[in-house]
Amino acid sequence: MPAVLSSSIPRGLSVLAHAGPIRAAETPHLLAYLATVGDPRTRAGRRHPLVAILAIAACAVLTGARSIAAIAEWATDADQQIRATLGAHRDALTGCWAVPTETTIRRTLARLDPEALAGVIGAWLADRDRPDQGRRRAVAVDGKTVRGARRDHGRVHLLAVMDHVTRAVLAQRDVDAKTNEITGFRPLLAGLDLAGVVVTADALHTQRDHADFLVAGKHAHYLFIVKANQPDLLDGCARLAWHNVPVLDRTRDRGHGRVELRTLKAVTVAGFGFPHAAQIIQVTRKVRDLHTRRWRTVTVYAVTSLSHQQAGPARLADLLRGHWAIENGLHWIRDVTFGEDASQIRTGTGPQVMACLRNLVIGALSRAGPVTTAAALRHHSRDPSRPLATLGITHG
Repeated sequence: MPAVLSSSIPRGLSVLAHAGPIRAAETPHLLAYLATVGDPRTRAGRRHPLVAILAIAACAVLTGARSIAAIAEWATDADQQIRATLGAHRDALTGCWAVPTETTIRRTLARLDPEALAGVIGAWLADRDRPDQGRRRAVAVDGKTVRGARRDHGRVHLLAVMDHVTRAVLAQRDVDAKTNEITGFRPLLAGLDLAGVVVTADALHTQRDHADFLVAGKHAHYLFIVKANQPDLLDGCARLAWHNVPVLDRTRDRGHGRVELRTLKAVTVAGFGFPHAAQIIQVTRKVRDLHTRRWRTVTVYAVTSLSHQQAGPARLADLLRGHWAIENGLHWIRDVTFGEDASQIRTGTGPQVMACLRNLVIGALSRAGPVTTAAALRHHSRDPSRPLATLGITHG
């Protein structure tokens, strides 16, 4: 029964509850994408198709599975029709569809190429969520350390690029440490079509080479935060006559126990000393906890290759909010809802592969609307056919 206005069921869950499998006309089958990932196993003794293992893992994570054991348990509970739909192995003697054991799943995921998997998942999400042609697309580049995944030379640190609107992670790479995000920037974006796209990034990536790579090499635009790692650029931004520039955009947000007021100013520049710079932005953020009267003020600067005609004040504010939202829209969900930092999956590339599967789930759920990810995972756990419908995997 559809949720009525007085129902406590979030609207997004109502959308998910009545969503059938994605039609072939909308997007190619997810299994067809997963089938393009190279199988790291030798042919000898290979019983379960890789695409089935990946599909099982994806469906299980969509029901809230945090560990390899939980993935294997979901597979064991799946009925024969679901197993067949996911491409499971059919036993020649019994005629039944068999699922891989926990050991098989663990060993396979630990040997998989995570960058190839991330690219396949990003391609499926991008093809499913076609961008609005009336608005310039924006993506955010940011890194995250998987704190529970340790290895000989340190923790796993993943650099990802995420669509501002759909939350689809289009690509993801493992970098050795936080400082190596800079060298991972180009390889992360090299395989993506970024023509006309705005790439936003934190101050670590406010590099001259990155700016030139995006504008001259990828025919894209950038919006970079400016901080003390670029002292000359920061000093140039701060020395502009901001007292003569009117406030062009104001926003007020209340949530998470605080009130935040933001004002934005922007000036057009030429020959500013940073490649392709067209506008310099000043954002003043005033934050007050709800239980105090004291305001904290922070001033942030940014540089962009977008001209005023290409991005006015409201759009610039939207781009900055979209970039900062990657913390709540991706990193926070993976940490809190999926328990990524507490995960004990450490073997081989297992941590990176699990992060890819969590990215897939977050991107797939983005079309549900205003619903918490935790509620969506519980929704999918109550019916084993629901993950297939959300991932566009059709029966038969």
